[in-house]
Amino acid sequence: MVLIGYHASHEQLPPGRLLAAVIRAEEAGFDAAMCSDHLAPWGVRQGESGYAWSWLGAALASTSFSFGVVTAPGQRYHPVITAQAIATLEEMFPGRFWAALGSGEAVNEHVTGDAWPPKPRRNERLIQSVDVIRSLLAGDEVTRSGEIEVHRARVWSLPATPPPLLGAAVTAETAAWAAGWADGLATVAQPRDVLEGVLAAYRDAGGRGPRALQVHIALEDSEEAALAVARDQWRHSVIHESLWDIEQPEDFDALAGDPTDDALRAGAILGSDAARVAERIAELVRLGFDRVYLHGIGPDQSRFLERAERELLPAVRRAL
Repeated sequence: MVLIGYHASHEQLPPGRLLAAVIRAEEAGFDAAMCSDHLAPWGVRQGESGYAWSWLGAALASTSFSFGVVTAPGQRYHPVITAQAIATLEEMFPGRFWAALGSGEAVNEHVTGDAWPPKPRRNERLIQSVDVIRSLLAGDEVTRSGEIEVHRARVWSLPATPPPLLGAAVTAETAAWAAGWADGLATVAQPRDVLEGVLAAYRDAGGRGPRALQVHIALEDSEEAALAVARDQWRHSVIHESLWDIEQPEDFDALAGDPTDDALRAGAILGSDAARVAERIAELVRLGFDRVYLHGIGPDQSRFLERAERELLPAVRRAL
């Protein structure tokens, strides 16, 4: 059976409202949740970015959900700090936490003042960070020199069993690379042929574990209302080539400009008919995912969750 989770977007809601939303998501019938880990939003209109790790402790204590977070060790977070954060959550909430590790985005990482590395160096930094985190979660004392410098580090409060570390990947190339170290794959909704390529690359490179898909949705009262939500909150989705290298929300807004309706439709599933939206979600999940996390991109999560409970979740479960 496919797990249907709720995605909590720190870029769009203040932490208190987001906590209330994830509690409501459990009441609405979602199976689990995941969240982003940003220092800045994708655009000025989103306007938020709470600290994911503080929030995760409250969210795990306030629900019975399992939770995941997409995070990037190596620049803003030293991997020793990431390992300590992971260990603490898993020790307090055994079997309910996972982290998807990625190479990062300049919008969050540039604040350290360090140069933003090209993708090959970011990948090398990530794999070295993964090695550090896994060694620390195993109880080892760690010293490393390379892209990551570590001096006699040890995490003292450890869980009984380390949680899964998934690989966050958007491209087939990154998915194949992550297959060598990850306990699973986390990716985002894209055109069907692109997602097929990501899944095939991960599988063919020996990838194992769960395959999680995040899907962005605007389910509104009309097609026009869904487009308006996407234009207000999710227009950065029309940016492709330089997405990971952009430093400021204002820069995302400028690059996105005033996108066409068709461009907005390519960045999220938009509509007013819950059954049709559910079928489009199911079409992507049936490519080979066993977890799907639904992200209502509008700021009014109460309305989204009410409709998810009443229409969307039953329709998705029927479609799957």
